[in-house]
Amino acid sequence: MIRQWNEESLDHRNTLLYAMGITPEEAKRPVIGLVNSWNEMNPGHYPFKDVIAEMKEEIYQAGGLALELPITGICDGICSNTPGDRYTLPARDLVSSEVETVAELNMLEGMIIMATCDKVVPGMVMGALRVNIPTVMFTGGYMAAGHYKGKMLTLTHTKQAYAAYVAGDMSEEDYKGIVKNACPTPGACPFMGTANTMCAMAEVLGFSPHGNASVRSQTPQWHEMAKEAAKKIVEAVKEEKRPSDFIEQKSFENVVRYMMATGGSTNSLLHIPAIARQIKCDIVPETFDEISREVPVVSTIYPNHPTYTMEEFDGAGGLGAVVKELAAAGKIDTSAGGMFGTLGHKAALAENKDTNVIYPVEKPIHEQGGLAVLHGNIGTDSAIVKFSAVDPAAWKFSGPAKCYDSQDDAWNAILKDEIVAGDVVVIRYEGPKGSPGMPHMETFMAAVLGKGLGSKLALVSDGRFSGATGGLAIGHVSPEAYEGGNLAFIKDGDMIHIDIEARILSAEVTEEELAERKKDFKPVHKPASGWLNLYRKNCTSAHRGATVYWDD
Repeated sequence: MIRQWNEESLDHRNTLLYAMGITPEEAKRPVIGLVNSWNEMNPGHYPFKDVIAEMKEEIYQAGGLALELPITGICDGICSNTPGDRYTLPARDLVSSEVETVAELNMLEGMIIMATCDKVVPGMVMGALRVNIPTVMFTGGYMAAGHYKGKMLTLTHTKQAYAAYVAGDMSEEDYKGIVKNACPTPGACPFMGTANTMCAMAEVLGFSPHGNASVRSQTPQWHEMAKEAAKKIVEAVKEEKRPSDFIEQKSFENVVRYMMATGGSTNSLLHIPAIARQIKCDIVPETFDEISREVPVVSTIYPNHPTYTMEEFDGAGGLGAVVKELAAAGKIDTSAGGMFGTLGHKAALAENKDTNVIYPVEKPIHEQGGLAVLHGNIGTDSAIVKFSAVDPAAWKFSGPAKCYDSQDDAWNAILKDEIVAGDVVVIRYEGPKGSPGMPHMETFMAAVLGKGLGSKLALVSDGRFSGATGGLAIGHVSPEAYEGGNLAFIKDGDMIHIDIEARILSAEVTEEELAERKKDFKPVHKPASGWLNLYRKNCTSAHRGATVYWDD
């Protein structure tokens, strides 16, 4: 047994378990926590209630005692374009603290962590690595794509439709029709956003059953995976197999390789470094850029493809098929281990069923990976762009700056047509400390796409983006404006130059002029209290994971 109890403390615990109907014989079994983020405000987490009883029965039959421990399971989409969005990224660290707390306080022998969505999956993995007890992850699967009048829909299409509706280019009936039909079932939004990227991260790291990251939610296959996860955790507890026994530097590098091949979410540059830090591995933006130069894009779904979603990806073989293609070309380390076998084992189980969806490495969609790290006198540490979602015609872009100190101001400006083709829009004071909380700039970019300006203007921000964001959107500018980064000193009309292939983001402003503008600098200070204020005081920059858990 991993946990050491003395007789008095164990008896004291058992007295409380007896109060809930657990028998003295059952109390002798290893307690396995079902750390469950189910709730009724998150469609990605809503399906978990369907499998709890199945998991408990499997664990009981294998000799364990499964007890459910609910924790936070927020949905980014619920609070999009509201002040609540400031809480989504900090919620990742909060979730990690909850996992740590319920595991350590209850002296769990092992746990199944259950999450699907953007911040909850990485938060749970962060907590699991700190606790380092036997852990399996089970993710919730993807939702079906929506359809309206013969066109594929996802959640992000509602924002694009709103911009078209406000502009008079879409009727109210069609706008409301899109809203009604965009999300037809529970599960993760079916595009290559942060949720599906993070579920893939969990599987590539070795926490999840084979295929879990690319299975439709609530299907028979998904239920079978839940049972497999339950059986595996009891095995791991008996063997005392901990995450630190199989996760190492190459494990995280494999995650980055998979991400590059699939055009994964830019939020990964916040999450993967923060997760790796919990186990003393070192993943930084430069890691992403180095791997991007050697791993090509071999699969694209929305927003990197106009119509393909997780349904087509799943049908083509899903995550396993991508791993198989990368392994065949020597682009991923197949010796990396996991709870369910090595990546080599995963590749052997997989089949690429559709090379129009998942390409061979020798015939890629893009020669380089889906993300790039930019440098220059804007973002002297780093800035991030998901160029697999950018029209190649816009990989080089120059234009005059149009500056706003909040997303709301910029969003209202584009709805009023005050922002036009050719502009480089600067949205600042939306970083980890500036907002605080680093909300995503998806609402602004959805309006850009809704007005047909996706490759005709650029956005540069210290905020972040939804994985569903398309268009020339550059985020994570570090240092952020609040901390005196040069983004704070850009003025309307300054010429800004972007060259994705050359990795350049710069303004035509001399060092002397920047120094002059920095005199008597006072950042825009946006009020925050409670948890948000605590996060502002303690978080790192986006360049280093935007986390309160980055110990030197």
